[in-house]
Amino acid sequence: MSPLLSLSHVCKAYGDPADPLHALDDITFEVQRGEFVCIVGPSGGGKSTLLRLVAGLLQPSSGHILLDGDVLVEPSPRIGIVFQNINLMPWRTVLANIALPLELSGVGREQRQRVAQELIHLVALDGFAHHYPHQLSGGMQQRAAIARTLAHDPDLLLLDEPFGALDALTRERLNRELLRIHNMRQQTILMVTHNIHEAVYLADRVLVFSSRPGTIQSDIPIPLPHPRCDDLLTDAEYLHWVRRVRAAIDVPPPSPFPTEADQAL
Repeated sequence: MSPLLSLSHVCKAYGDPADPLHALDDITFEVQRGEFVCIVGPSGGGKSTLLRLVAGLLQPSSGHILLDGDVLVEPSPRIGIVFQNINLMPWRTVLANIALPLELSGVGREQRQRVAQELIHLVALDGFAHHYPHQLSGGMQQRAAIARTLAHDPDLLLLDEPFGALDALTRERLNRELLRIHNMRQQTILMVTHNIHEAVYLADRVLVFSSRPGTIQSDIPIPLPHPRCDDLLTDAEYLHWVRRVRAAIDVPPPSPFPTEADQAL
């Protein structure tokens, strides 16, 4: 089966072409349908830039990105993205926020309300359909944002550090919710996180990025069984993969300058 997402030798640079700031260098990987892939690595390594490239919000300086075999040159309705900063419209209820993408697509009122109600149930916000964002906790707001992104049933869901601003207990609870949604809908997910434990708990694979310019230092399969439960967090096998990912992050990228040992050869 062909991959849903394919990146080949993708580079991204900003600023003056004579003196560019290189954010990403030679990024190549694939994501299969239904796969959950997490990206970890140092801050400033281009991980969020990568998601914006995949979302079609930016264009690569070189290389190409394929969605289902077609070159991605603009935002696609087949791709949904959730950022860390929750951007729910404060004057719209939860129901109206979730229904917004359908409304903009011209879906009739009855159908979009039905879909929004189904998504409210999916993200466990029953009873809050007519609340406004300021009446919700941070975790509930983020669940509403995820539901809104799922409203048009994207093939690929991009998550940019979606739980980074939440407390640890809320974050763990939303990790469980995200896995439940993933298992129910078989959504393909590409997620940036700075939390190694979160990445190992959620992902089928973890991509470890270097510092800027971002390159893929390791592509680590996580062969932990599904469904994943809280007991996994103290399991020796889980902790082994946490250590493996941490060790890959701590490996410095190769220096572009020759070392003394190289010069001696």
